[in-house]
Amino acid sequence: MSQSPIKFYNFPRSGHAHRVELMLSLLGLPVETLLVDLAQGAHKQPAFLALNSFGQVPVIDDQGVILADSNAILLYLAQRYGQGRWLPSDPVGAARVQRWLSVAAGPLASGPATARLITVFGAPDDAPQVIARSHTLLKVFEQELAPKAYLAGAEPTIADVACYSYIAHAPEGNVSLADYPQVRAWLARIEAWPGFVPMPRTVAGLQTA
Repeated sequence: MSQSPIKFYNFPRSGHAHRVELMLSLLGLPVETLLVDLAQGAHKQPAFLALNSFGQVPVIDDQGVILADSNAILLYLAQRYGQGRWLPSDPVGAARVQRWLSVAAGPLASGPATARLITVFGAPDDAPQVIARSHTLLKVFEQELAPKAYLAGAEPTIADVACYSYIAHAPEGNVSLADYPQVRAWLARIEAWPGFVPMPRTVAGLQTA
């Protein structure tokens, strides 16, 4: 029996939502995409708040299982549909993945993601400070990726999915990737995955086309 489509509440320019879009595509799952008009405040209306009380995308509804938070959704999808891939089951492997999920929710969000919020969405913040934070983080990524192909080891995991979108789109926030060859090679490896789908680029910051 074929699986019912997973309802995916999406905003295409959200890196958090793109993590889930990418994971759904990599797993080859049937999806019904429902666009949430953030500009019109659809995410703050009662119908959406009933799905996610924080009023944020993404959200999925998998046959009545309603989940919010991009990293939580990645964990769910990997465990339910990943067939042993994407999330190690051993304690050390799982901990290595969790480390990068924490990075995605912390330094990545306050660095490259925030830098992009400033240029693309006009968020009020101290751009030079945010850009400096972003480069501090990218130096760590560069060092971590030097001896291995992916963040948590030799094989792809949801750690890479969680971190990809905002690193790939860092130039939109005036954060150049020119000095980070290991990071650029890692992005290229991800973009070569079967089932990879890109996040739409915006002409902002250093991204001129």
